Amino acid sequence: MSSLRIDPVEFRGLACLRLAAGGATALVSLRGAQVLSWIPADGRERLFLAEAAGRVPGAALRGGIPVIFPQFGGRGPLRKHGFARLLDWSFAGSDGASAQLELRDGAATAEWPQAFACRLSVALSATRLEVSLDIANTGDTAFDATAALHTYLRVGDATGATIEGLHGCDFEDSAAGGTLHRQHEALVGFDGETDRIYGDVVAPLALVDGDRRVAIEHDGFADVVVWNPGERLAGGIADLARGEWRTFVCVEAAQVLQPLRLAPGEHWRGSQRLG
Repeated sequence: MSSLRIDPVEFRGLACLRLAAGGATALVSLRGAQVLSWIPADGRERLFLAEAAGRVPGAALRGGIPVIFPQFGGRGPLRKHGFARLLDWSFAGSDGASAQLELRDGAATAEWPQAFACRLSVALSATRLEVSLDIANTGDTAFDATAALHTYLRVGDATGATIEGLHGCDFEDSAAGGTLHRQHEALVGFDGETDRIYGDVVAPLALVDGDRRVAIEHDGFADVVVWNPGERLAGGIADLARGEWRTFVCVEAAQVLQPLRLAPGEHWRGSQRLG
């Protein structure tokens, strides 16, 4: 990775960090430690961000790379997708190649009475973005958690985009009541609502969007979530403007089907690389 420049900026009223390296830029909001923009050196934005993102006080930011922790979706007693994406993280410095943000337990996380420390690292080069999530148990009792990097990738038209690399993987189809299936087709497309959790994914993936291709790799995370609401469901999502559903697909590095279990003093790290 090239030497990283980090500047504090404001975007839609949010305190952010602008990262620059090798002719590429990224924008990271301190709210949720959420990457909002990634523009490689070729000058083309790779992430989707809804027009309404950041304009509704207290609401989650629709787009970019939300950090999901300590609960994915409604799989538990906490609010949907947990609290990490809604809280302000602290800038924890840089090692010259990546920016570090941190969230620790406190009054704002009292709904989940566990002692923890989360650190998000964002590394940037001319052609690649790497986001890593480190979760540590800083308390004296073990805990279980689920997590994801809920990556919204910009596309020309979701109905023509496909994902390579999931052939032969089993998946839970959340759009069909959680039924279990195997991916027999070589490509995953987006025909209507698509909401799948693929388990034990080890192969690298690729998003193919016409003549454009984004390589997707992950470490540490066992699962991959593939999501697009489709036209019908998108019509009921308040922070998506008409037709915005067509301009993104989500390919998420995730730890969902088998929750993390961390004993006191243990930590876990998962990464997603895009390029």
